[in-house]
Amino acid sequence: MASMSVIGIDFGNESCYVAVARAGGIETIANDYSLRATPSCVAFSGQNRLLGVAASNQMVTNMKNTIHGFKRLLGRTTNDPHVINEIKHLPYQTQSLPNNQIGIKVNYMNEDHVFTPEQITAMLFTKLKDTSEQALKTKVNDCVISVPFYFTDSERRALLDAAQIAGLNVLRLMNETTATALTYGIYKQDLPEPDDKPRNVIFVDCGHSALQVSAVAFNKGKLKMLATASDPNFGGRDIDAILVEHFCKDFETRYKINPRTNPRALLRLRTEAEKLKKQMSANSTKLPMNIECFMDDKDVHGDMKRVDMEGLCAHLFHRVEITLRKCLEDSKLRPDEIHSVEIVGGSTRIPSIKQLIEQVFGKTASTTLNQDEAVARGCALQCAILSPAVRVRDFSVTDLQNYPIKLVWDPSLKEDGELEVFPQNHQVPFSKMLTFYRRENFAIKAFYNCDVPFPNKEIGQFVIKEVKPTPDGESSKIKIKARVNLHGIFAITSASLVEKKESAEEETPMDVASPENGTAPQSAGAEPMDQQAPENGEVPEGDDGKEKKDSKKKKQVTKTLDLPIEAYTHGYSQKVLNDYHEQECKMVANDKQEKERADARNALEEYVYDVRGRLGEEEDLGAFIVAADKEKFVKVLDDMENWLYEEGEDCSRHVYVEKLNELKAVGEPIKARKMECECRNAALEELAHRIMMAQKVTGQYRSGDEKYTHIPEADVAKVEESMNNCTKWLEENRALLHACPKTQNPPVTVAAIKEQTKNMEQLVFSTMNKPKPKVEPPPETAGDGKAPEQQQQNEAPAPEQKATGGDQQNMDFE
Repeated sequence: MASMSVIGIDFGNESCYVAVARAGGIETIANDYSLRATPSCVAFSGQNRLLGVAASNQMVTNMKNTIHGFKRLLGRTTNDPHVINEIKHLPYQTQSLPNNQIGIKVNYMNEDHVFTPEQITAMLFTKLKDTSEQALKTKVNDCVISVPFYFTDSERRALLDAAQIAGLNVLRLMNETTATALTYGIYKQDLPEPDDKPRNVIFVDCGHSALQVSAVAFNKGKLKMLATASDPNFGGRDIDAILVEHFCKDFETRYKINPRTNPRALLRLRTEAEKLKKQMSANSTKLPMNIECFMDDKDVHGDMKRVDMEGLCAHLFHRVEITLRKCLEDSKLRPDEIHSVEIVGGSTRIPSIKQLIEQVFGKTASTTLNQDEAVARGCALQCAILSPAVRVRDFSVTDLQNYPIKLVWDPSLKEDGELEVFPQNHQVPFSKMLTFYRRENFAIKAFYNCDVPFPNKEIGQFVIKEVKPTPDGESSKIKIKARVNLHGIFAITSASLVEKKESAEEETPMDVASPENGTAPQSAGAEPMDQQAPENGEVPEGDDGKEKKDSKKKKQVTKTLDLPIEAYTHGYSQKVLNDYHEQECKMVANDKQEKERADARNALEEYVYDVRGRLGEEEDLGAFIVAADKEKFVKVLDDMENWLYEEGEDCSRHVYVEKLNELKAVGEPIKARKMECECRNAALEELAHRIMMAQKVTGQYRSGDEKYTHIPEADVAKVEESMNNCTKWLEENRALLHACPKTQNPPVTVAAIKEQTKNMEQLVFSTMNKPKPKVEPPPETAGDGKAPEQQQQNEAPAPEQKATGGDQQNMDFE
């Protein structure tokens, strides 16, 4: 685990959470402001980018260069009605790029730049990746990112592109509803056995900008999504908008000001309205709202009760009820079959939404899960399950295809020309094999087969190349694999031409039943198209799609030839992605360089304030510099401060480092003199104590103490000589130090005193602590019965001491 970490990212419209799978469980990571939530916010300045909390903090002062709400622009175009509506409420500028792509205009490094929503999202992911790496002290590469289940193919591909630009390897784009369900299910010990009736749980996730409801069936070790419903255009921000509009009208009447004409005032009002909404969730009394210096130097005041807010937002709550009922209807569950209703997301704290949940499902809303962090935790769990580096409890997740997908092709040769391959709520990931008969290249288009929250239902076009007729000029058999992968993205992943040896006898292909949907549908007309859906969608080469042949036919040798596929789908080409990634790396390097520059400037500024303040105090540094020198140095510090706020405002890092070194050349000796003065007495006392201890030991030797009788006289004489020299050195230097003023460097340093102490201690220890030599036992005398007994007594203490001392000690350490 230490060498590799797996993370889950909950990418929200307003804020993001990052969770990590560790040996002890799942943990949500705090950012550099010690907050678990990182605002989905990116800002630009003349020197660098500000990401997350730092960007959010200066939103009011740098509105046009602070980008937020970009999640809802991913994968979309400027002529999209949804985008046109979103842009109305955004303070920053956008423009149309080639192919109607959205461009976000900002001023960065004092130049105008245009970034796509995918690039902005990548910048936020870079910040989340950096936060994770700092918290985990290791590189982060693999991740699972949450995605609203109603996101279409284009939006999902855009999110993957953003992650690739940021250098993240996405193991899975996980539907937020599924991530929440996994967080709930994996820790439950009391789930029904696999063969028993499942536990059905409803999850209601209402966040900043969308409502998602899902029904999930749980058994031990597995979950299966039953149904989902959503309102992509209802969230907490819609209630905020109604409150803002209410107070705008109120202020127009009472204060004769129109906040809609002032973007900064409108932003402040929206912030206060959001706070008021949160307070109303906990209080039913009338609550005040005050904003000082709001507009035209006017202070404004307003108030509201919860019941008034519910009246203003009644039409929004009606939409919530419709979404809840749709999920209940699609799940085919009766209220008595529902075990519980779990709520996540900030806006589910609103009492009206809790009442609707109880009304529709007949259950009180349960708060078993962490409402803010459940999605991130589920993503981290899924990442741990998918990663080979981490061992976790096995848990099977069966997800759903949110929209039905149909394929359309040229309706030649009497074929229908279209087929719904993945119906709504079909299991994913899943593959299906389809058979075509063609003489030449052909194209297949994929569409969503229902209304989707996206202006274009087309998923993509896939051209099967290098198709050729059989040797006798007939149509060749082409097998293609259609797949919805882990990310919920559709593609034609492979195509192969099936070649057979010539045979005089005719073949009759038979339909093959799909394991999930009974008999597979086939195209109407003379040329049937077989469809198969094995669990993993893989058809072994040479097996010809497992088609059964009439028992009378001879076994034929078949050969498959892989065909190239040209895909025209949403998203960027690899070349564009590489360019964007390179651009992101340059911006990261610039941010790092700017941070180092700012740190060097701050270090210089801090040194100026610190030293100047301490020089002014006589009990601090002021006592260790002569008055004239102090006056000069203070002037240098004053000049440095003025320089910092004038021409030195934007210098390079090395300039600040050089300036700091110049100041330290004067300031550090002063600090050193103070430090010497503070530590000197303790060092001198320690040396005097060591001399006294040495005198005591040598005195014991002179008095004939048995402990020291084995030590040679010459060695003791050396100790006494060293001791006398040390005493003399101490007395001389004490006198010198006493005579030396504080404003001069001392004649002897604390380090030199400590060195004397150390040398003295080592000499005394090595000389006076020499062990006594071992006494050899007397040789054994023949005929003397006592000698062996005496020998035994002499030897006995050694093993006993070893047994009770050494061995026991080793065991304790073990």
